Amino acid sequence: MPEFEKHLYMIVFPINALVASQLEPDKFGEHYTTGSAKHFSGKVIFAEIDINYRNPHFEIEKYLELTVQHPDGSPKKTKFVKSYNVLEHVELQAIKKLHLCTANGKVLSIEPAEYTAYNEPGLTRIYQEITPLDTLVASTFDQREFGKFITTETKSKGAPKICFTQIDFNISRFLEQNKNKEIFSIELPSVNPYRFFDCIMELKTKPAKLTKTIGLGSLLREISYKFLRHGFWFSEGDELKFFPMPSIAELEDKYFYWWKYVR
Repeated sequence: MPEFEKHLYMIVFPINALVASQLEPDKFGEHYTTGSAKHFSGKVIFAEIDINYRNPHFEIEKYLELTVQHPDGSPKKTKFVKSYNVLEHVELQAIKKLHLCTANGKVLSIEPAEYTAYNEPGLTRIYQEITPLDTLVASTFDQREFGKFITTETKSKGAPKICFTQIDFNISRFLEQNKNKEIFSIELPSVNPYRFFDCIMELKTKPAKLTKTIGLGSLLREISYKFLRHGFWFSEGDELKFFPMPSIAELEDKYFYWWKYVR
């Protein structure tokens, strides 16, 4: 019988879990979106963790030993290692790749890169926390500042580590389109436009206010990957690990096999 390589995957959306598997990333994503009754609708985002990573919080060795192929020779699809408090106990350097899976099982794999972008100071951005929190936040922090703030500077709305992305949304156009109107509209699903407006205006008129919670729960359940700006960040204090989204040109050429299913 063929030997299957073992993998450690950390699911970051729609749940946060550490899973051992004998499936390659493309087959793992396909299994969760089209081949599993446990998750049968929507996108999945997961990271490949260094197979040699160990932490006392996880019984990794035990579950890797149990991750063996079936008697018929087929690979073991999943063996859950932990389903709670996962990212908080994974070192950022152990995260090797990030995999974005569409609802129909197509996987785009992203390599980490140094985050070198210049950030315009004071610009209001919309951040979607992914795990362990999943709040939609407006903030005048740039990405580095936001990650550090959430993981070290707030107890009431923070976590020791955070994975988040930025929503590509034109705030100026939203304000202009709703100017002098009694009934507001917004292009973001499940977002209260009046709440959104109030959050933006408070950040504009009160410089000391640096973050505002727009809503609870994740937009990732409803919006396309095309609405995500720049990529994904994992943050712990001053440490930042960045996974950049490919450019539109790259998506339409090199990664069209994936991109055509997310538009």
